Amino acid sequence: MTKSSNKKELSLEQREELLRALKERFEKNMHRHKELGWAKVQVKLEASTEKLWSLHEIEKTGGEPDVVEHDEEKDEYIFYDCSAESPKGRRSVCYDREGLESRKKYKPENNAMDMATSMGIELLTEEQYRALQELEHVDKKTSSWVQTPSDIRELGGALFCDRRYGHVFVYHNGASSYYSSRGFRGSLRV
Repeated sequence: MTKSSNKKELSLEQREELLRALKERFEKNMHRHKELGWAKVQVKLEASTEKLWSLHEIEKTGGEPDVVEHDEEKDEYIFYDCSAESPKGRRSVCYDREGLESRKKYKPENNAMDMATSMGIELLTEEQYRALQELEHVDKKTSSWVQTPSDIRELGGALFCDRRYGHVFVYHNGASSYYSSRGFRGSLRV
């Protein structure tokens, strides 16, 4: 397989494999996007090589991206990480760079905000996380960092969510904390 000269571009083989996986997931999970058809989604995807690259990164880290909404005004399809648990390739990370750098010992390899930016995605907001939970019960054993309001972040905290006891919970932790069962979920507009 030949490598592309632009690191944010997939080879033809990678694109075809990703589109196959996305189509299969889309068709298996129509409850996430009842009124939508795959053909229009595919046209949008094929027109945006950088967004395809981001979806590949989501897939590669275990996020199982799928369409959860269509913004008709902007004509954009919105993908979320729909994996049952927080994506395996994005766990054991602090909330952001500041949280990571504030650790004196046992620093994790990365942080959620920088990883999301490098993947071309955004962390889910609390509202988006709750909307995902309406579609599918996720994070029954793991938890996921979510976007944190600046007033909380300025005081050293960060928010994360999970589903336990049949309910969605929002919690706080120091932004420098990290656990093997906590990662992050993202969103991408195409």
